[in-house]
Amino acid sequence: MKLKITLISVAAVLVFVISGCIKNDIPYARIQANLLEIEAEGQTSGAVIDSLNRTVIFYFPEVIDIGHVIISSYKLAEGVVDVGDSLSMPIDMSTPATITLRLYQDYQWTLIANQTIDRYFSIEGQIGTSTIDVPARRVIAYINENADIKNVLVESCKLGPEGWTETPELEGQTVDFTHAVGVIVDYYGTPQIWQIYVEPTESKVTTTTVDAWTNVAWVYGEGEAGLDFGFEYRIAGDTQWTQVPDEWLTVDGGKFQACLRHLSASTTYEVRAFSGEDYGAALEFTTGVNEQMPNESFDSWWLDGKVWNPWSEGGIQFWDTGNKGATTLGPSNSVPTEDTSSGTGYAAMLQTKFVGIGSLGKLAAGNIYVGNFVRTDGTNGILSMGKPFTQRPTKLKGYLKYQTAPISSTSAGFEDFKGRPDTCIVWLSLIDSTEPFEIRTNPKNRQLFDPDGDYVVAYGKIEYGENIENYIPFEFDLKYKSTSRVPTYILCTCSASKYGDYFTGGNGAVLYVDDLELLYDY
Repeated sequence: MKLKITLISVAAVLVFVISGCIKNDIPYARIQANLLEIEAEGQTSGAVIDSLNRTVIFYFPEVIDIGHVIISSYKLAEGVVDVGDSLSMPIDMSTPATITLRLYQDYQWTLIANQTIDRYFSIEGQIGTSTIDVPARRVIAYINENADIKNVLVESCKLGPEGWTETPELEGQTVDFTHAVGVIVDYYGTPQIWQIYVEPTESKVTTTTVDAWTNVAWVYGEGEAGLDFGFEYRIAGDTQWTQVPDEWLTVDGGKFQACLRHLSASTTYEVRAFSGEDYGAALEFTTGVNEQMPNESFDSWWLDGKVWNPWSEGGIQFWDTGNKGATTLGPSNSVPTEDTSSGTGYAAMLQTKFVGIGSLGKLAAGNIYVGNFVRTDGTNGILSMGKPFTQRPTKLKGYLKYQTAPISSTSAGFEDFKGRPDTCIVWLSLIDSTEPFEIRTNPKNRQLFDPDGDYVVAYGKIEYGENIENYIPFEFDLKYKSTSRVPTYILCTCSASKYGDYFTGGNGAVLYVDDLELLYDY
């Protein structure tokens, strides 16, 4: 990630100067036409630009007409042309839209609108919650088999975004659901025909699903709205059931769930839902294992030339640093230290330093992360973030101390940060992508980790912006987007400078971190 000067690069400059007298018959280089920044009216968060796949994902609330998106601002790389001025006109993103950017050659970019619409449908005496199939435009609700299906009261109905109209209007009406009922949902002049089904069922309560983690499990049930619900669980083969405490239970109409806690790892359990004297079928599940990150106490290091590596020589690499970039013009700035939280072994000392000479230098943030340093891209870095991991921890704990410093180096967009105290950060995420996440710090094709990205299963962090003279324990929760998504990779980063990816931080900021541990219970 840092500036690299070699004899080869100097020779390349001399060759370039000499070649100015030589006729150039070589075709133009293939340089991708990149989109650097973009904003749309009404978006709820920043657009995610993926220059590797040439895609942009926008996030919109349901009040926005994604068939008529207005781009409020954008920035293209130097020399890039928007063919046809597409970004200056309203864009239909009801399906992925394409634009053409040109830099010697034409490149197709895809613009995608991610819009969350709150849809719901409920009836009096409903069992469980309705199934709303958006692609098929179909709704299925269940009712007790003894109910009069010819006279069903529709308590709520919303199948489109804000501003939608429905023909006929069903909410508050008594409807005959002997057969499917068709409704026309119209918003922004785009009508859709939906089919609504109400089906009788003999079950008063159902144990629907279980998402088993390691020391906790999330269980879900459905029943007739208005009744009292609960769960019971036991180790498989035991005769005695244990009732889930009310404080672990959440009820929403005919839908209810609980988080079972303090379970044993690698153990098979049974769980069942109940309402009064009625019981759902028992579901069996097996909990996961208590897996930790290798070298989580940072005791193993080896020195390869000037580069300190956070693993044993010849051992398994799990963590890496930016040292391979920093040592092109100086020593490693992420190193082992005997100043530890326990007084034994080693800890990681992460130092933010300005490396180089004058304007030829760059800020190198002290950091350690799960993954691999891939290569330098000019004075920037390319990292492979993450290692295979399928368990679901609930928290990360550890020990740290910190020496902040005034922010001395900034990049474009961070000029106002200069002089402020630097901030350290420790964060952990689980993702479910098919490969590790690639970090690119070059502004021309920058790609940084987004905690709100679609690939994120869980994320948590802790930050400090003041001096911490002695080691303190820290702990933070991981917030999951879903209890059922199984991660494929774990990512964890500790950095002395929160904005080090943007080469913004304080020369002299130092973070000490030691004895990390994944927790699996609440």
